[in-house]
Parts: sequence; C-alpha cells; structure tokens
Amino acid sequence: MNDRYTELTFVTETPFVDLLADFVASAGGEAVEYGSDRVILRTEEKTESIIEAVEALAEEAKIPLTIQTEQKENVDWIQAYQDSVRPIEAGPFYIHPEWYAPKEGAINILINPALAFGSGHHATTYSCLEAIGNYVKTGQEVLDVGCGSGILALAARKLGATVDLCDTDPLAVQSAKENFTLNGETYREIWEGSANKTETRYDVVIANIIADVLKAIAPQLKRKMEKNSLLILSGILDRKEAIVTPAFSDLTLLERKQNDEWITLIYTNAKDANG
Repeated sequence: MNDRYTELTFVTETPFVDLLADFVASAGGEAVEYGSDRVILRTEEKTESIIEAVEALAEEAKIPLTIQTEQKENVDWIQAYQDSVRPIEAGPFYIHPEWYAPKEGAINILINPALAFGSGHHATTYSCLEAIGNYVKTGQEVLDVGCGSGILALAARKLGATVDLCDTDPLAVQSAKENFTLNGETYREIWEGSANKTETRYDVVIANIIADVLKAIAPQLKRKMEKNSLLILSGILDRKEAIVTPAFSDLTLLERKQNDEWITLIYTNAKDANG
C-alpha cells in the first residue's frame, strides 16, 4: 500500500450521475462512490488517463462537469468501502457483492459495485428489479437497452427468460459480459449500440436511461415490442416525466412506480389491457 492516494471527485448534475458513475467505475476499476450530484474515485494509480477519458465523455455527451483532485493519506479505504456496501433485496432478488454469502430461498445476483455501476442500490435500478420480479416470466424474450452492469438482464435471465442486451458504452458491454460470467449465466446476444441494431421483437423491453434519451429513442423501443408485450422505462426524474410520457401515449400505462424522485413506468401494447 502506498503512503498516499488520489481522490477524484467528478461533480455533475443529478440526471447524469448514473452514466458518469458507470463510466468512471469501468475506467477506474476500483471502488467508486456516488451521491446526488457527484462520483468519487479513490485510487493509488495514475489518474491522467481517467481524467482525460471522463472529460472526453463529458464533451461528447454534453455533461456538465467539474473535477476536483486531492491527495490523501492512505488508509485501507477499499476495506472501508466494502464494509459500507450492504446487500439489498428488491422483489425476489438478493443483490450481494462477493464478500457476502448468497441468501437461501432468494434469487441471488452477484454484483461487485467496485467493478461496475448498477448494483441495485440506486432507486431506478431497484424499481426495475421489482418490476422484473412482478412481470417477467419463464420462456419470455427480454431486451435490456442501456444495460450498464447487466444487472437487469441478469435478473430476467434468472427468472428463466432469454435475454439480449446492449449499451452504447463499450465499457458497459464488457462489464455486463463479465457479470454474466461471474453469475454463471448466459445471454443470447449482446452488442454495442442501441435497440435499432436488432430485428428481433421481444415480450419485454427494458430501458433504464435518462429521460431525454428515452424520449429520443421511443420509436425504436416500441418497434422492438412483440404483440401484447411490456415496456419497462426508468431513469426518469419526476420533474422530467412530462417530457417522456407523450412519446409513449399510444401505449397503455399499467403501473407507475415512484422511488424518491425517480419514476418507473410500465407500459403494454396489448389492446385489451384495461379489460
């Protein structure tokens, strides 16, 4: 252990924390913490390449960003971080890092939050897991758009679904692959890009992405829905809900879930959804 380490704090706006934390965790490969408006990376390695990569992402995706760098006296912060991360239960799923044992009687998903963002702790991921537990059935075909760590596709797979997943970030695609291997599970297809790169139609389409992106890709998401299928949308701040719902007004809203300031919407294209 070195005597000192570097603490990088990436300050942004709340809607961009998910994306930024995912990217920083994948690029940094060490313990990452996040809050409502910031992502913190602590590392003993050189930080120039990480800073350059995050700055490039921020410029390309138009993410407001301030970076703070601080040298600190080293402690066993990885152990301290691991001690601070607790397993969670969301619906039938028990999400735990490798330093916790699986839970008997639950559907266990192993995710190491130090290696990839998307461990179920964020309100949007939590609500999606609950929705997957309620709606996804054995034998269905499921598409996870903007898969991040792959946790949502993993949940669907553990319920017996056939899953495809995609993300525009190649680091997320790699992370999802690693997490499927970690859990001893298989996907059918995974690719870099969005839903428009497949011709398949699905029983359930899941998209946990920020509101502006959901609005932009609404047509392609709906085109990937099989007849009488479901669409699970999340990543929507309550103040942004009004820009999303008009794009899906041709579908029937089955359920609206709110967790803190975050909204999850479950739609169907079934014609007789309301009886």
